[in-house]
Amino acid sequence: MTTRKPFGIPQETWVDKLIREAIERGEFDNLPGKGKPIKGLDRPWSLNDWAREMIEREGVSILPPGLQLRRDVERELEEIMQLALEEGVRRAVDRLNERIRNTNRQIYEGPQSMVRPLNVEEVVERWRSAKAGC
Repeated sequence: MTTRKPFGIPQETWVDKLIREAIERGEFDNLPGKGKPIKGLDRPWSLNDWAREMIEREGVSILPPGLQLRRDVERELEEIMQLALEEGVRRAVDRLNERIRNTNRQIYEGPQSMVRPLNVEEVVERWRSAKAGC
């Protein structure tokens, strides 16, 4: 736990002392990125830069749910095409359709979802064609 700054000692001097003591204890040894240049020091920085980098690093989606669903359906269909068994394809499409229906039932800000539930038989037929082409 950090101690309180003693009365009468300038803030900068107190902080410098805490940092020096931490260095002496080795608390800054083996930190990730040690010895590497700090990214972005050569350009001006803004709060928007921080937010964009955090969104990219954390994989946060800032799309409205209707648009995010469209992106997710495309990704999941790619994954479904890689499945080994037809039964797995059918179950995955059923789960995806349930998610589509749930999203379409909700009221959100932004554009509403225009994604319709998938035809299981059409997806299975595309899956079969893809497997036959391998």
